[in-house]
Amino acid sequence: MKASQFFISTLKEAPADAEVVSHQLMMRAGMIKRLGAGIYNYMPMGLRVIRKVEAIIREEMNRAGAVELLMPLVQPAELWQETGRFGKMGPELLRVKDRHDRDYIIQPTSEEVVTDIARQELRSYRQLPKNFYHIQTKFRDERRPRFGVMRGREFTMKDAYSFDRDPAAAAKSYQGMFDAYKRIFDRFGLQYRAVAADTGAIGGDLSHEFQVIADTGEDAIVYCPTSDYAANIELAEGVVPAAPRAAAAQAMVNTATPGKSTCAAVAELLNLPLQQTVKSLVLATDELDEAGDTVRSTVWLLLLRGDHELNEVKAGKLAGFTSGWRFATVTEIDDHFGCKPGYLGPIGLKQPVKVIADRTVAAMSDFVCGANQEDCHFTGVNWGRDLPEPDAVADLRNVQVGDPSPDGQGVLAIQRGIEVGHVFYLGTKYSESMNASFLDETGKPRLMEMGCYGIGVTRILGAAIEQNHDTRGIVWPAAIAPFAAVICPIGYERSAEVKAAADALHDELAAAGIDVMLDDRGERPGAMFADWELIGVPQRLVISDRGLKAGTVELQGRREDQASVVPLVQAVALVKGRLAA
Repeated sequence: MKASQFFISTLKEAPADAEVVSHQLMMRAGMIKRLGAGIYNYMPMGLRVIRKVEAIIREEMNRAGAVELLMPLVQPAELWQETGRFGKMGPELLRVKDRHDRDYIIQPTSEEVVTDIARQELRSYRQLPKNFYHIQTKFRDERRPRFGVMRGREFTMKDAYSFDRDPAAAAKSYQGMFDAYKRIFDRFGLQYRAVAADTGAIGGDLSHEFQVIADTGEDAIVYCPTSDYAANIELAEGVVPAAPRAAAAQAMVNTATPGKSTCAAVAELLNLPLQQTVKSLVLATDELDEAGDTVRSTVWLLLLRGDHELNEVKAGKLAGFTSGWRFATVTEIDDHFGCKPGYLGPIGLKQPVKVIADRTVAAMSDFVCGANQEDCHFTGVNWGRDLPEPDAVADLRNVQVGDPSPDGQGVLAIQRGIEVGHVFYLGTKYSESMNASFLDETGKPRLMEMGCYGIGVTRILGAAIEQNHDTRGIVWPAAIAPFAAVICPIGYERSAEVKAAADALHDELAAAGIDVMLDDRGERPGAMFADWELIGVPQRLVISDRGLKAGTVELQGRREDQASVVPLVQAVALVKGRLAA
């Protein structure tokens, strides 16, 4: 392809609202153009990358036995009402009405529609297993769309859905998709981790996220460098301390801590390690009647070590919390503790509360906690002697670097990642609510076991750039670059020899199956080179009169600082070898 036949529109400076590197570089490279908040036109250069991502996904999904179809962007609300998600999902679900005042949604995902297909079409065990997938536009009405394609409102996603006879067969389908995803991300040429994850709003029993490693990632990935353990921080387990609780060695003392309302400030005042303090978090759960009004509320006290942070996903899985929880109001805190936040603790309550201690806190002795008295904390506190054992002990916290790995094979490390894929084992969550059943070998109806598997197609672009860029611009992995190679002729319009050599080299590279661009725009060398470094094409060939006289061209990889002078007759083979490597 020649540049004069294509559309190239680069910018020297990124728009002021482009916050992250991928957003800045995609705008500057002319890959996207903003249409509205979180909504972008994908320009020809960016669309080429999308199509290459989609091609790899399709090849591996087909290889894994999935069957492609296409489900609509606009879906009738009735299906979502069957599963209850029409009412349960928040404002991120865009609800619309047609001219007949019928409710529809703009799909963020397609579990309901594909389950409707399955319950109509898959009637016998002989038709199972089956996996349907599509690559389709999605819309989620993000409250604050940002970071370009990383958190936009409209995006492209590949979602697949498996249907099986029983849990064992469903586990086999899940593993097949997990393996297919690894092949996909390997082919993308990205550094990634597959981590155990929480199933979140989609539900289910088994889940893995595929995270592209990037320092700018929003997610914290927990892993053990000496084993295969990896998990999202929401799911990573804080293990029970190996050492038993030490015997009490101090007397409990009500100690003045004037103006010190945080664990860090108290530890500094008392010249104690922060790890000897305990923080108090007061939560509440509400029991609702059929009208949605609160019948009664229960106040809970969660205790964490002073240097630990509450993991809200773990809290939501506690017994009594699964229907929802909130932080207690000031009035509720005053009614139960008789003190303002900052000095709260489990001793001397005005009204009883349910006390849940994190595993680490349950193993502590001689610790410091609030005295439910302003400007005071108890020191030397011990379970059993100074306060009853907690009502429950649970894993409540985010893990930290250096914590023991749950698999016992070392200690944990944490790095940042960008979620670009997710696989779920759903079980019968959707088939039960939508009565998607089949007849088994005995002629009896059974619910289908389901899995769902998503890849954020357009998000891959942003994640790849966040991981692969430098001061000059994007550094695309060869498999998903808009062009694999670019020919930059110096004097294309002035020199018949340069023009003939560039055209011939272009045709040879194309004939060898290499996606090549010939820049025939007549730009100055510096501007031409800057454009293609910004766009991130993996291999660049420079042809000039001087080089042709010597029978050479300059070949430079996008990650290289210097060009290599190579024989013109070997250029195609060298480029092909580099791309294959």
